Amino acid sequence: MQYFNTPEMPGSSRAYEFCKRLIKMGHEVEMITSYREPCKNNDWFKTNYNGIRVNWLPLRYSNDMNYLKRLKVFFTFVWKSFLKARRVEGDIIFASSTPLTIAIPAVFVSREKKLPMVFEVRDLWPDVPIAMKILKNPIIIYLAKLLEIWTYKNADSIVALSPEMKKGIVKKKIDPKKVAVIPNSSNLDRFKFDEKLSIDFRYNRPWLKNKPLLVYAGAFGRVNDLYYAVILAKALKNLNSDIRILLIGEGSEKKKLIEDAKKNGVYEINLFFEKQLPKKDMAACFSAATITANFVIDIKENWSNSANKFFDGLAAEKPIFLNHGGWMEDLVETYKCGLSMHGKKIELVAKELDLAISDKAWLKSSGIAAKKLARKFFDLEIHAQQLEKVLLFTKDNKSELTYKVTSDFYK
Repeated sequence: MQYFNTPEMPGSSRAYEFCKRLIKMGHEVEMITSYREPCKNNDWFKTNYNGIRVNWLPLRYSNDMNYLKRLKVFFTFVWKSFLKARRVEGDIIFASSTPLTIAIPAVFVSREKKLPMVFEVRDLWPDVPIAMKILKNPIIIYLAKLLEIWTYKNADSIVALSPEMKKGIVKKKIDPKKVAVIPNSSNLDRFKFDEKLSIDFRYNRPWLKNKPLLVYAGAFGRVNDLYYAVILAKALKNLNSDIRILLIGEGSEKKKLIEDAKKNGVYEINLFFEKQLPKKDMAACFSAATITANFVIDIKENWSNSANKFFDGLAAEKPIFLNHGGWMEDLVETYKCGLSMHGKKIELVAKELDLAISDKAWLKSSGIAAKKLARKFFDLEIHAQQLEKVLLFTKDNKSELTYKVTSDFYK
């Protein structure tokens, strides 16, 4: 996979958590990935992190890069990871997007070594960038769709991160029996509420003190629609609400968002920005939060997302705030574990949020419901066991059983 993160790094640690558990189950894991921070090395270097043998390729990457620079990074990794993977021994190949180009070296090495391949779909690409008009060139769109279908057909088994992603894959005439749904997970141990961490987090932010806090922790990209947080902060300010909104992360839209916040008179008044944090430090933030948010732009193709922040919030026993529809909205409404604001005018959203967040009984019951949902359906330990089953089915040429790994809950 191109983007592998340890707990000391910001971003998703799904791959690390699964690898760690697979090793405990008795398997060996060799990771091929990129190292995105400034580095003295110019070529591959290897580390052993908690038993995971990690091959790092120094390859600078950031969400601030333009489209052409990103493509250059993607295809540099395609070629160099292909050469590296050819020299690594194993029984099965597991490739995880994004980007979708990660499938190219995986498929060719799978063919060359005659090894089965499992492909993990973290985003429905290129459906989302096409819907958002990020991909406009008809030739590039054609090639992107061709790559997507080629990847699915060449994968022995597929892991989709949401039931709606599976629907999107199956629509491409892919056998549903070889597709399992294993969403992002709730790490119940890491995000268990910690009062001391909460107190320290608030103490170190004089603007926060004991005020209610809505937290968003993730990417600052176009797909995340964080301008929604700006206009929500303005509407809350007009209500004289005590709610503070904290946006944690990095991305191409961050500079513009700060400018918009200043123009709307909410910057460092009731809307605050901080740099991204390593995964291991996020527990303090979620412990201090009153409610946690997942924002995406209002395009239906985005509703299939399986954002880590959603599952981290559940694990932390916090109500969830959503501004979008889809399967997450269904969960929030069915299990009464938060607020679904999709399609509502921002003034009404602000009023409902302000009312809910000042209701201690609602906060407690929603938080308990969130934790119960996390424990029942999204426990990381259960998901790791499901992934092991997918890998073993695939290794034993039983990919037609892959779909059975999916919990009945998602079917």
